[in-house]
Amino acid sequence: MRWALIGASTIAAQYMIRALWAEGGEIVRVVSASAERGASFAAMHGIPLSGITVEEAVADPDVDAVYISTTNEKHLPQALAAIAAGKHVLCEKPLAMSLADAVSMVRAAEEKSVVFATNHHLRCSGSHRAVQSLIRDGRIGRVLSLRVHHAVHLPENLQGWRINSPAAGGGVIPDITVHDADVVRFLTGEDPKTVVAQMAASGLGQGVEDSVMSVWTMPSGVMVMSHESFTHPFAGTGLEVHGTEGSIFARGVMTQNPVGEIELVTAAGREPVAYDPHDLYGEAVRRFHAAVAGHGGPAATGWDGVKSLAVALAVREAALTGAAVDVDYGGAK
Repeated sequence: MRWALIGASTIAAQYMIRALWAEGGEIVRVVSASAERGASFAAMHGIPLSGITVEEAVADPDVDAVYISTTNEKHLPQALAAIAAGKHVLCEKPLAMSLADAVSMVRAAEEKSVVFATNHHLRCSGSHRAVQSLIRDGRIGRVLSLRVHHAVHLPENLQGWRINSPAAGGGVIPDITVHDADVVRFLTGEDPKTVVAQMAASGLGQGVEDSVMSVWTMPSGVMVMSHESFTHPFAGTGLEVHGTEGSIFARGVMTQNPVGEIELVTAAGREPVAYDPHDLYGEAVRRFHAAVAGHGGPAATGWDGVKSLAVALAVREAALTGAAVDVDYGGAK
């Protein structure tokens, strides 16, 4: 698989380039709005070509797929250009600034018969898959509730537009709540139905929220409590799943790295749970390559990205209005 990177981003540099190489991918181009940054990025990572236009990259017959990691407002035109050129697309979350735009991207990919995936890395982790297996195997009985704690301190090098640019899709809701929505959907196999929420600017947000708490009701009646923030340096992350016969405590697992601990608590006592500490992004790339080859689907489809965005948008609306909001999935499959 020959890739073009659309965005000379931190996530590409720290995680995706390594993952693409590890899974047999070849990176032939990088696109950046800054010619200087693109050239420097290409030289640093041994990428043969750099440029400033997506159109040039997707017109290259040596490019099979693109990985999009630009700011959120750019995803739509970049993805549509790649799809129109017949390239497969792995896009960062959130897919777009609006639900309609996200839906249009996924439908365009279906019409063109190219693979379109969302880079929801958490569902690719061994820890989250172990939690999912415990739930599916009935180890905690009937699920009653989940708690997701994803309040962290956003590193200074990642702040920028995330804390001060609504136009670029800044704010903790599009940055982290979408992840937690995907995790909850992945673990429960359900789509959140109704949400209530509150949000605040608690130290970093400049025109955008940097903290949010929300409660979601699932179709089965399971309740979810979710907390995301950019301003909590010592809180730690994790998720809890509580059922009629036991509870699962996964600590330090809401991360880009294969770390953290899982404990199963039942009437029999406390039991540590082992999991495969594979590379999260490598697994996403492996599944993407397989999907392109006709072997199953990607780890997170475009429709998964649409649905996580729908939940995040409902959380923001609920926080703005102070009312319960039904999640609108825009006809997503």
